[in-house]
Amino acid sequence: MLHIIFHFIVPIFLVGIFFRKNWKFAYLIMIATMLVDIDHIVANPIYDPNRCSIGFHPLHQLWFIILYIVLCFIPKTRLIGLGLSIHMVLDAIDCQVTSGVWIH
Repeated sequence: MLHIIFHFIVPIFLVGIFFRKNWKFAYLIMIATMLVDIDHIVANPIYDPNRCSIGFHPLHQLWFIILYIVLCFIPKTRLIGLGLSIHMVLDAIDCQVTSGVWIH
């Protein structure tokens, strides 16, 4: 549960520091990137608290993560890239905490 809360709290801090002028828009975009978890529906079971999503779910693959990082450097996709990158970092930390690994 704490892991999910971090997906909402970490973007608030980032938006508060770097995107104060348009904080509502920036926060909305970053939260919308949690839709990346739609790839969990192809897993069986859909939710497994002990499964590391990095490297397991289709949109959580390393080559996608590299793409998300690249998006951070393109002005028009920066917020999307930041949201997705934060999401992947939090998921990787969750993998380490729950399973002792960084990637599936």
